[in-house]
Amino acid sequence: MTKSKAEIGVAFLGVGRMGETHLRNLAAVNGVRVRVVADPILEAAEHGRELCGADRAIANTEEAILDPAVDAVIIVTPTDTHARLIETAVLAGKAVFSEKPIALDLAETKRVVDLIDQKGAAVQLGFMRRFDPGYAEAKKRIDQGELGRIESFRALSRDTYPPPLKFLLQSGGSFLDMAVHDLDLARFLVGEVEEVSAWGTVLIDDRFAQAQDTDTAVVMLKFKNGALGVVEMSRRSKWGYDIRTEVAGADAKVVIEAPQKTPMTMSQEFGARYDHYENFPDRFEAAYRLELQAFFEALKSGQKPSPGAGDALETLRLAIAARRSWQENRPVKISEIQP
Repeated sequence: MTKSKAEIGVAFLGVGRMGETHLRNLAAVNGVRVRVVADPILEAAEHGRELCGADRAIANTEEAILDPAVDAVIIVTPTDTHARLIETAVLAGKAVFSEKPIALDLAETKRVVDLIDQKGAAVQLGFMRRFDPGYAEAKKRIDQGELGRIESFRALSRDTYPPPLKFLLQSGGSFLDMAVHDLDLARFLVGEVEEVSAWGTVLIDDRFAQAQDTDTAVVMLKFKNGALGVVEMSRRSKWGYDIRTEVAGADAKVVIEAPQKTPMTMSQEFGARYDHYENFPDRFEAAYRLELQAFFEALKSGQKPSPGAGDALETLRLAIAARRSWQENRPVKISEIQP
């Protein structure tokens, strides 16, 4: 999608906490103008308009997409609206950046992916960790062969606070909502997965049991290239947001972690202390900014943005396989997960 226009017009949909983050980041992207902000709560849309200096604020998301001044649509609405809004935008000939997932249902996701492919649409999904400087550099080193043959992958994610029950009941579960980021990194850094085995339990909060979900889990991965991996997940971390990843090869390994938010350590009385990131918005602040920059750079240069809809589909298959393995207490081959 090559843009001859000096400015890319944007429709921005959804002004929650994540929406506010994206709106602030958009203000720093050159050659982009938010034409319309839409949210079913008009007061929220007006707040979004003020944040980015958009032309107008409305409550109707479809109307925003169809605005003739709009070239690209950014979707930061609730999960169950993503597929419908992506479809509307693609059929209208607009480029799309959407938070993940396309949908929690595999068949619905496949239907939208097929439409995107049929129309040749420019669509990017918000797997923001790929754009974090640490993960991006690790990917570069791996692709250059500096690690040698990849032998193992390890990822650990601990959220700071458990989400409310209302969120748990509509999130698709911890494998699809939380572990999916580490599963995407497994594909991004190492390659496609052949088989998974997952275990999960409730150790932190009984609300997870009410949602038929798990708050603590481990997923074992068997990659198609022969490497092995493990993903560890917890929904609580009283010491702060805790994200770590390691990829080891025959010649070297890379470790990506950022436990310290402020670049200062206080040493006193034979001990030391430093602060942690509170949650994902501050830990991945740069990643959220860089993924939007990459999206618009791809549009301006006529390249397909990445990660695309196909990545969203394959990562969803992997997450569903992990969930099924936990539910059925058996190894699950990814080939079993078909729409």
